[in-house]
Amino acid sequence: MALLHSKIIGKGEPLIILHGLLGMGDNWISHARALAEEGFEVHLIDQRNHGKSFHSDEMDYEVMVEDLFTYLKEKKLNKIHLLGHSMGGKTAMFFAMQYPDMIKKLVVVDISPRAYSPHHDFIFEAIESLSLEQNSRKELEKKLAEKLPNKSIALFILKNIKRNKTGQFEWKPNIEVLKDSLESLGEALPPVSVFDKPVLFIRGEKSPYIQKEDISLIKAHFPNVHIITIPRSGHWVHAEQPLLFRSYLLDFLKKS
Repeated sequence: MALLHSKIIGKGEPLIILHGLLGMGDNWISHARALAEEGFEVHLIDQRNHGKSFHSDEMDYEVMVEDLFTYLKEKKLNKIHLLGHSMGGKTAMFFAMQYPDMIKKLVVVDISPRAYSPHHDFIFEAIESLSLEQNSRKELEKKLAEKLPNKSIALFILKNIKRNKTGQFEWKPNIEVLKDSLESLGEALPPVSVFDKPVLFIRGEKSPYIQKEDISLIKAHFPNVHIITIPRSGHWVHAEQPLLFRSYLLDFLKKS
């Protein structure tokens, strides 16, 4: 089985970080460096069909959980801290239910265990409208900005473009498979699943992803949970309020 690509920073307690849809491990590099200074060995994972990891026609939480299990076995990691944002948070939740003995603490960033209907169509429409024959990243950024609601999303998507060996732009992620998998990526946790080790949920105050009515569901799946709301932040809470985010994260991870 193919192994997920990762970047490993620091030495100490293993902390695995899983990015969201159309993200990659490198999105978390500044956090990883700061966490490494606090005594963590941070593994920035590229999930399948993202970043530098392998492409596959299969894309659901069952296979992503097995990808992570294979990675941990290869790296000889057993008792880990696991953090996931958005789609990565769902992967982390599913993993915790299936392999609870491998996890010390779980951190879920701005995603609920409930089902989500596909809601990224506007992003994929913008991606598909883009011609990668443009001569510069500035041109690509301008075209994306015309199609997307704000510049930050355009810049986030732009990180998924690289130059190949011939100098042409190409996508890092497997765009077609991701688009076709949006329904399965909205899947809810199985209703009877429970993980009773320490869990931290971090939500953005302005984000719609975790609603008040989700709190009881979160507590049903994760009875030993602490839920934090970070002010003046949306879905990318770790990027919008990085210092406050990391402060809450470290308080949780270092608590005995």
